[in-house]
Amino acid sequence: MAGEPFDKRPGVIWYDGKLVPWESANLHVLSHGLHYASCVFEGERAYGGEIFKCSEHSERLKRSAQVLDFEIPYSVAEIDAAKLLVLEKNGQKNAYVRPVAWRGSEMMGVSAQQNKIHLAIATWEWPSYFDPAERLKGIRLDLAEYRRPDPATAPCLTKAAGLYMICTISKHRAERKGYADAMMLDWQGRVAECTGANIFFVKDGKIHTPIADCFLDGITRRTVIALARKRGFEVIERRIMPEELSTFSECFITGTAAEVTAVSQIAQWNFNPGGITRQLMDDYTAEVQPKKRSAAA
Repeated sequence: MAGEPFDKRPGVIWYDGKLVPWESANLHVLSHGLHYASCVFEGERAYGGEIFKCSEHSERLKRSAQVLDFEIPYSVAEIDAAKLLVLEKNGQKNAYVRPVAWRGSEMMGVSAQQNKIHLAIATWEWPSYFDPAERLKGIRLDLAEYRRPDPATAPCLTKAAGLYMICTISKHRAERKGYADAMMLDWQGRVAECTGANIFFVKDGKIHTPIADCFLDGITRRTVIALARKRGFEVIERRIMPEELSTFSECFITGTAAEVTAVSQIAQWNFNPGGITRQLMDDYTAEVQPKKRSAAA
């Protein structure tokens, strides 16, 4: 299943209000979302049949669309229900959930105000984004050449498809050099994030992370910050310069796909996955599991 093309998988996809066979969930080659990146999406995970922070993701999806000047014609409650329906019909308990919304093909050009807005939701089984053994010992990151854009030049606080173009380029370059991913700087040369995950550092028992004002303030990021503070760790959101990286002892990244993953190296800087990283990995695992949350309550 892992190597099966994503257009040839079994199951169903929710498409504009109805379930369709997986292979039939198609769009026209002249869709505006394909040509002009008028497309937004979410990445979510279901654990034990429950989608973690389901409504928060649906709310962000609708906000992202509004920033791109279109309105998804479904409420948050309707999107939530559709996600759960797809999980049920695909017989999945632990899965990745991908809602995506885009402008259709009624008009082709930069301006497309009358185009129909489509929404589709797919789910599939997806194990850890990184190898489980690597998550514990720490993955290696390259330093990306591309930078996260100036907020005045792009809708950087949305989960918009066009923003990931430089992420794909950067991750491909990193993988060809033997790294798992790449860390990106922001438009002013400060530490920002990875290609699809937020980043944290540890120094003297305190956790430091970049201010998320020119890249996505991840839902997993906010969850991990709350878990860390609940443990009594001080979390400092601030500007971090690359030359500071040699002063940090631990590093980890967070995201729906990555969950909490330790980092052992960023370019020439090395880190030792330690107690704070392991504690937050364990706490996040407990947080997302419905049975564990119920037991703890």
